[in-house]
Amino acid sequence: MRFLATTAALALSLSAAQAAEFKWAGTTDPQTMDPHAVNSAPVLGFLNNVYEGLVRRGKDMAVEPALATSWEPIGAGEGWRFTLRQGVKFHDGADFTAEDVMFSYERASSEQSDTASWFAPVSEVRVVDDFTIDILTSAPNPIFPDSIANWMIMDSGWAAANGAERPAKDAENHATLNANGTAAFQLVERQPGLKTVLEPFDGWWGEAEHNVTRAEFTPIQNPATAVAALLSGDVDMINPVPIQDAERMAAAGNVKVIKGIEARVIMLGFPHQADTLKYTADAGKPNPFKDVRVREAVAKAVNVPAILQTIMRGNAEPASQLVSPAMRGYARDLGDRPAFDVEGAKALLAEAGYADGFSFGLKCPNDRYLNDEAVCQAVTGMLAQIGLKAELDAMPVQNYWPELREDNYDMYLLGWSPGTFDAEHPIRFLASTPNAEKKLGSWNFGDFSNARVDELLPLMQSEVDDTKRQAYIDEATKIIQDEHAYVPMYIQPLVWGTGANIELTQRPDNFFILRWVTVN
Repeated sequence: MRFLATTAALALSLSAAQAAEFKWAGTTDPQTMDPHAVNSAPVLGFLNNVYEGLVRRGKDMAVEPALATSWEPIGAGEGWRFTLRQGVKFHDGADFTAEDVMFSYERASSEQSDTASWFAPVSEVRVVDDFTIDILTSAPNPIFPDSIANWMIMDSGWAAANGAERPAKDAENHATLNANGTAAFQLVERQPGLKTVLEPFDGWWGEAEHNVTRAEFTPIQNPATAVAALLSGDVDMINPVPIQDAERMAAAGNVKVIKGIEARVIMLGFPHQADTLKYTADAGKPNPFKDVRVREAVAKAVNVPAILQTIMRGNAEPASQLVSPAMRGYARDLGDRPAFDVEGAKALLAEAGYADGFSFGLKCPNDRYLNDEAVCQAVTGMLAQIGLKAELDAMPVQNYWPELREDNYDMYLLGWSPGTFDAEHPIRFLASTPNAEKKLGSWNFGDFSNARVDELLPLMQSEVDDTKRQAYIDEATKIIQDEHAYVPMYIQPLVWGTGANIELTQRPDNFFILRWVTVN
């Protein structure tokens, strides 16, 4: 099968909409401008406006050509050959070639990178010529092109000249505050926590579908402040709109509220391998969460319908798996989540030897997911009903990820949106036994490990028969459910607010793409 760029993006007529500045706000400031340093939606979503990959996702989430114009399988599933786009310039004027792709592979798959797991199936990368590159895989991998839609290509010369040959995941280098991509917008100012300014790149290879002359992003953590900024016209868009304000804002004449369902599942995670608890008066005692009965008790004690009704105002959907029903590979026969059952949860705790409960520390972000701290507060109250006393520690996401990576938690909140829109993605990142050499389990903070899940992962990656592949995914999903490796709660809603004069596209991955914005 061969994939070709058959159509170009149609340019919008700018005569009806005069070119204009655009300002938007969000609760989370991107941690870095380095596309390989942090594998999170705020970073990748923002940088999709500055950097590009070999492929990208369109408005309908379908994979389409970007820096590669076509791609085709090599031999009997040995890998993929990508034909690169010629005439592409980086923002500093340097030419794009296969050398930059090779460099970006080595950088993005390195031990210092947070995106290394994307390349777990890759056995070798070969430069064929300046505009052809082969990416070989250890087994047939039919979903590989989908899996690299957020792999962004950097200029090898720029990185070398500025000492940024490798990402700085837990530190800083030149690429942390600066950028040199090939995309429709270029970075002109970066003040972390204050503002980030982008301007159109006149040398972009594509056809502009926007009329934005300058775009400024401002992080606003306080929801009331963000709403006031939109209503007053100080910003043209906010993401998210506070759920409790959505109806009132929709009734205002000068703004629009755009609603959808994200691909992101919000869940609770556990320290599967920790020997002891780390927080509260029970710190140092044996870790109860190593017992599957305790984890199941948590699943039964969390009243998801109440969270959806009171905190999400009916805008979210319950989740039973690490992916939503809209994702490829969703296990249709495993769609029921544990019923809310306080007495059943207490019985499980008693059976596990914790009839009197215990105390522990719950870590949660307060600026990453929609109503994240409020959800954690609700979970704290629900768990108290079965004798589990959670000490909630909510913090900005910039501090949150380092805490999780240092295992500083007894339970934590996590949201996951699969970059491939496929169930294999969270199994690889969240449920595979962590293995840096194999680039697996990089976001499996709790070190969940199951030998059969590890066996099933390469099978679902390489199987071309959809029925057989689904059987592998179903088996892994059931194991993850039976083990209560995580407690999936709900699928996060999308609620954006814009000025009445703004036209844009809301994608279910919650990526905001500037080249689709029109200011009327």
